[in-house]
Amino acid sequence: MSTRHILLGLLATGPSHGYDLKRRHDERFPQARPLAYGQVYTTLQRLVRDGLAEIEGTDSDGGPERTMYRATDQGTSELSRWAAEIAPPAPFVTNEIFAKVVVAILTGGDPAAYLSAQRAAHMERMRELTAVKAARSADLATVLSADYALNHLDADLRWMTTTAARLTTLTAEVDAA
Repeated sequence: MSTRHILLGLLATGPSHGYDLKRRHDERFPQARPLAYGQVYTTLQRLVRDGLAEIEGTDSDGGPERTMYRATDQGTSELSRWAAEIAPPAPFVTNEIFAKVVVAILTGGDPAAYLSAQRAAHMERMRELTAVKAARSADLATVLSADYALNHLDADLRWMTTTAARLTTLTAEVDAA
C-alpha cells in the first residue's frame, strides 16, 4: 500500500494536520498496520518536497500548534492517476510458509507439524477477524477489510491442505536435489 497516495487521498477531502491524517488512516483502514506518527510526518515532508502537497498554515485548536497541509493540483492529478492504475498481479510470489516447509525438509524437521501449527495460527486469526466483522460497531470499511484478510487466510489454508497432502513427494524432490 502506498502511504504517500493514501495520505494524498485523505488530504483530498481538505486541509489537515499530521495527527488527524494518522487518526483518519487508522479509522479508514482498520485492518492495515497503523501508521507511525514519524512515518506520517516524513511522508508529508516528501509530498511537500515533490510539489504534491503544500503547507496551508498552522492551527492550534486550543492545543499545540499544528502544521496544516493540503494537496496541490499536481498532487490531486497524481492521486487520480494512481487510483485509476490497475494493480498488476505480483510477478513473483514470496511465500514464507512454503520456504519454512522446504527448510524443515532440508534440516530434518517436521514439515507436517509445522503446517499443522501454522494452520492453527491461521484459524485463530480467522476467528478474530470474524468477531471483528460481526461486532455491532463494525462499519462497512471494517467488514470489507476483514473479508479481504479472511479470503487471503482461506487461500493460505487451502494451499496448506494441498501441500500437506503432497509432502511425501515434495520431500523426495527436495532430498533428490
